[in-house]
Amino acid sequence: MFLLQAMFWLIFTIAIYFIFTLLYRLLPYPFLIPILTCTVLLVILLTSFDVSYDTYFSGGKVIDAFLGPAIVALAYPLYKQRKLLNKYKNELLSTVLLSSMLGILSGYWLTLLFGFGEVIQFSFVPKNVTTPVAMEVSRMIGGEPALAVIFVMIAGIGGAVTGPWILKLFKITNFLGVGIALGGASHAIGTAKALEYGQEEAAVSSIGMSLCALCVSVLAPILINWL
Repeated sequence: MFLLQAMFWLIFTIAIYFIFTLLYRLLPYPFLIPILTCTVLLVILLTSFDVSYDTYFSGGKVIDAFLGPAIVALAYPLYKQRKLLNKYKNELLSTVLLSSMLGILSGYWLTLLFGFGEVIQFSFVPKNVTTPVAMEVSRMIGGEPALAVIFVMIAGIGGAVTGPWILKLFKITNFLGVGIALGGASHAIGTAKALEYGQEEAAVSSIGMSLCALCVSVLAPILINWL
């Protein structure tokens, strides 16, 4: 029975994500990005049918197991785009460093402003990096990895949905600006969005995402201890 449940939720999750991906290709509106629509549908279904998280995760953990290899795989886009990284190294490194610091500090100060406890504060800090890194960073500084995942998803989805409007509002069209903005603020989800702009934007976004993960891993414990 357990094995059947695990298989069902694994296949179901992959299937609805695939369906929503097809829908998004037909109707490429920001609020129809697959990660958002798939997540909303899963929450509605699990809540409506009173399915526990443990039951769902019996199959979902197979997908979760790929998070570790995924973070190691971040080295590949850096290597693949090494020429681009070398050509614009000053612009990329300075922007990523600033983005990482702002991401950490804004997360910390926002939770202070609203009076949240330390666990939520430290879970919110690594919101702008990819999930495996955010989980480890939150664990290192005293946060809750499960909460960090939620904040990462909110940041990623929020950036992918609102990012195009913000870029358009401020008339940011340069591929470096678009790529760094989406990858640095919204990690993998932002990088997927950057791919819609073009190959160069996606390449810069993947570089920004990878470098932000490195920077936040180093800077978050230092800045939090200092604050």
